[in-house]
Amino acid sequence: MKARALIPGAVRVLAPVLAVAVALGVSALALLAIGESPVATFSAMLRYAARLDSVVSILNRAIPLFLSGLAVAVGFRTGLFNIGVEGQYRLAALVAAWAGALVVLPAGVHLVVVVAIGMAVGALWAGLAGLLKVWRGVHEVISTIMLNFVATGLAAYLLAEHFREQAVAGDLQIKTAELPASALMPTLNWALRALGLELRRGSHLQGFLLVCVLAGLGFWLLLSRTRFGFDLRASGLNPEAARASGVDQRRMVVATMLLSGAFAGLVGASQLVGFFHRYTIDFPQGLGFAGIAVALLGRNNPVGIALAALLFGFLDRSAQILDLEDVPKEITTIIQGVIILAVVIAGQIAWRVARRRQAVAVSEQVRRQEAAA
Repeated sequence: MKARALIPGAVRVLAPVLAVAVALGVSALALLAIGESPVATFSAMLRYAARLDSVVSILNRAIPLFLSGLAVAVGFRTGLFNIGVEGQYRLAALVAAWAGALVVLPAGVHLVVVVAIGMAVGALWAGLAGLLKVWRGVHEVISTIMLNFVATGLAAYLLAEHFREQAVAGDLQIKTAELPASALMPTLNWALRALGLELRRGSHLQGFLLVCVLAGLGFWLLLSRTRFGFDLRASGLNPEAARASGVDQRRMVVATMLLSGAFAGLVGASQLVGFFHRYTIDFPQGLGFAGIAVALLGRNNPVGIALAALLFGFLDRSAQILDLEDVPKEITTIIQGVIILAVVIAGQIAWRVARRRQAVAVSEQVRRQEAAA
């Protein structure tokens, strides 16, 4: 985005750190207001999160948040706001679940096909918003919000009328057929056992964690080491200069939305092949909107997004212990909300300070040139 080039790297890193500190401070005041000890509460959350099963749960929870953050960050880096990740990943998961249950393929190949279908559906659905922007001038925020509603209705219709598994007696749940074992992502429990760690029965470290690593690396390489990534970043930083240098802005908008939608498709695929193995009406919701917060806190950088996803995963997991401690678990929601608000405010303050410093530097340079003349 335009402001990003004006903000020094140290300030960009400091802003989310300060946001987390402010969130902890506000949460501490909220705890004191209800008669609870902030130190005892935060200590209980940390102790619970340090358990092996909690660490695995945090990593599993961070997987879709990280991928959703990447989907949003791609748009941000081009000056676009894809708020439609929610509808994109849910529709992608539905079609991938239905198609994956129809075919019989070898293990590994079947998994790749299901994930590829999810990415393709997410990309195509997001591409509609890109086409609406370049053809009709429809702002992507408006189009992606509306496409979320369309995706929700379309998914409900397809699931109920066309993709629904034939129900057996007594089973009233609306769902697709279950994916065969060849289409499922293996767990990483073997890696934990190699380290001498043993999870409780029923706990799994999801193998899609490796896909996240590859996705983050691919995101960084694409944006930092390719001509397409340079054009994409240039379009976000200065569209006029990018256009003058020969970048096709219309093509870049569509390409960015397709790429963002492909990452959104990975969000749905991660839940499908790693957790649920079919699409139901209870398929996870809210991951697309959470990705916006993760991308903002992570400053659109894959490493920052990973840390933000882990933080949100930690808050979701540690909230479970608060009920046992007679502390309202909504305190974690307060922390998340304040983090988002604080990081936006901190970013705006840093941008204004950088703009002011740049204006002073330019004025000083002009004054020196005039004095020399």
